[in-house]
Amino acid sequence: MSTRARDRLGGLAAIAGIGATEFSKDSGRSELRLAAEAVRAALDDAGLTAADVDGMVTFTMDTSPEITVAQACGIGELSFFSRVHYGGGAACATVQQAALAIAAGVAEVVVCYRAFNERSGRRFGSGVQHREPSAEGAALGWSLPFGLLTPASWVAMAAQRYLHTHGLTPEAFGQVAVTGRGHAATNPAAWFHGRPITLADHAASRWIVEPLRLLDCCQETDGGQAIVVTSLARARDLPHRPAVVAAAAQGAGRAQEQMTSFYRDDLTGLPEMNVVARQLWRTSGLTPEDIDVAILYDHFTPFVLMQLEEFGFCARGEAADFVRRAALPLNTHGGQLGEAYLHGMNGIAEAVRQLRGTAVNQVPEAGRVLVTAGTGVPTSGLVLTVEG
Repeated sequence: MSTRARDRLGGLAAIAGIGATEFSKDSGRSELRLAAEAVRAALDDAGLTAADVDGMVTFTMDTSPEITVAQACGIGELSFFSRVHYGGGAACATVQQAALAIAAGVAEVVVCYRAFNERSGRRFGSGVQHREPSAEGAALGWSLPFGLLTPASWVAMAAQRYLHTHGLTPEAFGQVAVTGRGHAATNPAAWFHGRPITLADHAASRWIVEPLRLLDCCQETDGGQAIVVTSLARARDLPHRPAVVAAAAQGAGRAQEQMTSFYRDDLTGLPEMNVVARQLWRTSGLTPEDIDVAILYDHFTPFVLMQLEEFGFCARGEAADFVRRAALPLNTHGGQLGEAYLHGMNGIAEAVRQLRGTAVNQVPEAGRVLVTAGTGVPTSGLVLTVEG
């Protein structure tokens, strides 16, 4: 897509509704039911009905097809339906797909959703169990025989190099964990509500894969989250202040693999997120200094630090001190470390609450929020703003 086409996207669409199930460790419901509950809640929040919806977007990893969720929710004809690949990297791209469809005039109200029983069902942290022959499987074949079977083990390689290069200790990662859990402690919707941690707690938590400890790793969650996207003009007439999609981007770096890009020249950064950052700053016309809140994908703490550096909030190797100083409100819902692991979709919802002024940990006069999706994989990001 040309730069001109990307520039035309900003300001044409807005998030008008958000809805979620409770976040649990054993939902007791099917993933389809979780998806339907979240979609209905998001439509209620937007002041819309199933009859208003003509588009749906989800993840390729979601087990509930768009047409099946539509049927379960009483949604009729669909003129647009789409899926985005690469796990958590898809989160912000679902909103981008919706905004593109609205800007192109192929849909008027698009629902983005993600629902899974990630704790009571298939647990991603259990690692690679079986792979059918494929190009993706062949790429993993360079890592799996050496014991790199889980997301934590893949991230640990880059995390160790980051510490070595910048002369840091694992306490640097603890700053992210303490921040996230601190916000979760005051969020009644968070799994870790009322349970903050200290740096000492982080240091005492057990090793998962050095240098990652238990408290460096996001939790596992059962639940669903849905987002309603429509035109800005229509959103103005709905109950809540629109969260304007000022910019949206996807990114994959050179020599990109899904989470095993170990053959790059440098393992201390996230080139795919730098692709996203450059697009977001260019198309929104904003800079890091303009951002009031950052909702950064935190499946593992080291990648939060690297994201801050890729977006230019601080210099390389300085992100841990940036977080320690609370230089920018970060993951005010508690993130995936503290609230819930919903593949980043709950982070988009928190950005909307910040712009509405209804967040539990509300940042005064929040008007511009950066949201990112999964890291270590081809990814995506959003800048959401209030109108004007």
